[in-house]
Amino acid sequence: MNRNLKALENELGYTFQNPALLDRALTHSSYANEREALGDNERLEFLGDSVLGFITAEYLFSEHKGVPEGELTRLRAYAVCEKSLDVYAREIGLGDYLLLGKGEERTGGRERASVLSDAFEAVIAAIYLDGGMEPAKKFVLRFVHPYVEAKPVFKDYKTMLQEVTQKNPGETLEYVLVSESGPDHDKHFEVEVHLNSNVIGRGSGPSKKKAEQDAAREALALMGL
Repeated sequence: MNRNLKALENELGYTFQNPALLDRALTHSSYANEREALGDNERLEFLGDSVLGFITAEYLFSEHKGVPEGELTRLRAYAVCEKSLDVYAREIGLGDYLLLGKGEERTGGRERASVLSDAFEAVIAAIYLDGGMEPAKKFVLRFVHPYVEAKPVFKDYKTMLQEVTQKNPGETLEYVLVSESGPDHDKHFEVEVHLNSNVIGRGSGPSKKKAEQDAAREALALMGL
């Protein structure tokens, strides 16, 4: 464990006026529970989650002007999910600086995605409380910007098809499972998408959801969309 917080500040690109905030952000509840006088980082995590969400939403709104609301929502979810926060935390070696209880330490908490993502959110809150929105925004966008821009935009064909058909009230869209084959570890599904009982697309895939997306993609292609 490395408790040189000056080294961590260098990784963060931010120097704290009140280093106790950073120390609190790194304190897991398991460590605090073993030392009753100490507080943990859970309240900071709560605040950091909101600050992260706002900064990310504002960034996507400003920088992706032609992207519809549904896709912005998906991009934000992608940027702030546990898996993404775990990646950000590992970039700065955050696990090395955490204060963990003995049990959490023994069971690999320093490498656990849930622990690292929570601590990352707590650090965001600590920066926000110590220096305000601007340094928090600078810190967050250092990770979110390249992560989002490197992600290929996922096309939700089912939602796109639903939006097209909703323009004509009374039309009914339905996905019908045609076949399911293969062993549990290698399933194959075939699906048809029906519009008012007429087949407008067929799709296949390793899951029903992927087969439905494939069927919707074919339907849109047949519509010239």
